[in-house]
Amino acid sequence: MSDSNLNPQPLPPQQQPQYGQPYGASGQPGWNTMSIVAFVATFFISILGIILGFVALSQIKRTGEQGRGLALAAVIIGFISLALGIIFGIIFIAAFANAGIQYSTS
Repeated sequence: MSDSNLNPQPLPPQQQPQYGQPYGASGQPGWNTMSIVAFVATFFISILGIILGFVALSQIKRTGEQGRGLALAAVIIGFISLALGIIFGIIFIAAFANAGIQYSTS
């Protein structure tokens, strides 16, 4: 019996992902689901897309997942669509408020 069998060398530590970091089969971080949901939601309810986009950006910074571009796009598109909605809403209200006023030309 040899000495190496009596005192085996410890195995090198394996790289384990930290708790809460989903890694795919390739070992790369997975996609952040919240960023995908934020991107889709911003086309229907812009304020929801903005909020979810900021939450996703926070999660991505903490976990290192993919999807930062989607979350950023959700925030940008959400703000643009919210601003356009407010502008068109003001124009719409102003147009109907002035529709009942008759101007005299005397």
